[in-house]
This record gives sequence, C-alpha cells and structure tokens, in this order.
Amino acid sequence: MVDLKSQYRKIKTEIDTAIINVIESTAFINGPDVTHFASELAEYLQVKHVIPCANGTDALQIALMALGLKPGDEVITASFTYIATVEVIALLHLTPVFVDVMPDSFTMDVEGVKKAITSKTKAIIPVHLYGQSVDMEPLINLANEYSIPIIEDNAQAIGGTYTFANGTVLKTGAMGTIGCTSFFPSKNLGAYGDGGAIFTNNDELAQTIKMVANHGQKVRYYHELVGCNSRLDSIQAAILRIKLRHLDEYCISRRAAADFYDNAFKNNEHIITPFRSPNAYHVFHQYTLQLENVDRDMVQQKLAERNIPSMIYYPVPCHKQNMLKEYNCYNDILPVTNSLQNKVISLPMHTELTIDNLKYITENLIDILNK
Repeated sequence: MVDLKSQYRKIKTEIDTAIINVIESTAFINGPDVTHFASELAEYLQVKHVIPCANGTDALQIALMALGLKPGDEVITASFTYIATVEVIALLHLTPVFVDVMPDSFTMDVEGVKKAITSKTKAIIPVHLYGQSVDMEPLINLANEYSIPIIEDNAQAIGGTYTFANGTVLKTGAMGTIGCTSFFPSKNLGAYGDGGAIFTNNDELAQTIKMVANHGQKVRYYHELVGCNSRLDSIQAAILRIKLRHLDEYCISRRAAADFYDNAFKNNEHIITPFRSPNAYHVFHQYTLQLENVDRDMVQQKLAERNIPSMIYYPVPCHKQNMLKEYNCYNDILPVTNSLQNKVISLPMHTELTIDNLKYITENLIDILNK
C-alpha cells in the first residue's frame, strides 16, 4: 500500500546526515531539531503554536485534556473513522456522540452535528478523512454559535487546504480551536517511527497543552495539573524536518496518481471514484473507491492473487465496536456510515507509484470486475 523504501532512497543523503547529526549531538530528547521542526511546521501551517508529541492518539487525548472536559461531557464526532478518534473520548470518560458522514466526501455531516448538540456538548471532533477536508465553514459557524471548541483530527490530511466563501485559504488542522496530527510512517508526512503534533492559535491553550504533554509542569518538578509524558524524539524530528520540505511535492504526486485512477475508472458501472470538493485540496492519504453491485471480498481476494494490495478503511465503524457497548450506540441511525462499511476499498496510494504500477492495478481491477 505504501512504498517507504523507494521514498527514502530519494532523500537518503539528507535523512542519513540528519540522523547522524542527532546521534553525534546526543540531544535525543527535546533537542534543537524538535524546536526547529515545531517552528517550521507552524510556519507551513500558518499557526502560532505547534506542540510535538509522541503520536497522533496522544495528540487527540492531550487536546481533550487541555480543554478541561469532565466525565460525562459529550463530544460529537463521526463514526466512520479510525478508532483512535473515539478511543480517547472513552479513555477520558467522556461520552461520544456519533453523527453520520456525507455520502460523497465521507466527512462529517454538519447538519447532523447541529441536531446532535445538547447542553452537554463540550467539543466537536471533525475528521479530515482520506486526505479531504471536512466542510469547515458551516461547522465553524455552528460551533461559534454554541461556543463549542473544535478539535480537528488531521491525521490523514496534512498538506490539505480549505477555501472559505470569502476566498481565504487555510490548511487543514489550522482552522479549529486545536488541530491534531499523526506522523505514523505511512502518513503523508510520516516519521520513521511514531510521532504526532498539536496545533493552536490560542496562546493560553498552547501553554496548557505543553504542560499536559509534559507531566503537567511548566517549571520542572512543579506539577500544576494532571498530565502525561508525550514527546517527539529528536531523531524523528530531524527526519520530519527533511520530509516537511518535500510534503507539497508528495501531495502533488499523490494527486497525480489519483488522477490516473479517476480516468481509468470513470466509465465503470461498478466503481464510484473519490469525490473532490471544489473548495478543498484533497491530498489523498488514501484512494478509496465505492464498489457497487459486486462482491467486495471477492474483489479483494482476486486483487491479492494478482499481488495487488488493498485495504478496507473501515470494515467496522466506531459505533459498532465492542469497546463502546456501554454507550449503547450500536443502533445509532447512521445510514451512510452503515452503507460505506460494506462498499469501500482502498487501492495503493503513495508517492512512488509509477505509470506501470498504476496501469497494472487499474487494468487488473477492471478485468476482475468485468468477469
């Protein structure tokens, strides 16, 4: 699904030098590369503060902790997402409230959010899924109306943008109260290990986030609140500094591969290709199709027989997961989510896909569907 080895070979000299420099400095924790990376990412995203942390799940957890939410407070999010988005809500004894997604973009249905808001709603977590932004302008307007903070889950869409009605263009992750991302190796901006970051333009929140991520302390050994230990190590920061300089070209490569897929599949009655919102720059963390009137499991098996990897993101939506039984959300009315879990399939998507790779994948999938 992802060819990290070929990507590494193209930047090998830069990466190797960066790693060696950290080892020689022995500044393995909170070294200069961490500070520089935070500053460079903040400049890229056009946000005031970037706080690196250990992984994307920690980023979401720390964001919720920094808002001071209490057990029982409700957090609205989409069920059609990776479990980490919801896991942190349950971990902090908050209450997840699920809304459906749009049938074209697979991102949060803002009208559904409006209907789900109650006096207990204390946060909204939109997920920029597969590389495409949620329709943020109406969501921000709604959140402002009710004074509810937004935590953007930007683990799959770093490098993406959203254009507002007045022409303002902002990066995904930089529009809400807090943004969170993951640097898992397969992400568009991926480390060579775990990593994550939290973004905000709010000075006070930034201070709280830093404290939460550092054992609740501002001054060493003086712990003002309950925190955790979550930090990005210097070697990963050094690697991410190099890869950040290539992020835009990586996004362009992914979009070019998506264009090829789109053109190859545009006339196939069994395939619905990914929607691209006219006011969002889709960076294709995943290239996810909907298969119509066909046995998806059979298709996936036949692809595997031809050495073509594929994945189902996600076969079981969050509201149906056993870990959330206590919230009695299995029967939530989420028709689009329930439909997508049986239709979606993701094809290989990365920066190193060649025309030959793409031809082999598309021709074989079409052949399988035509038999």
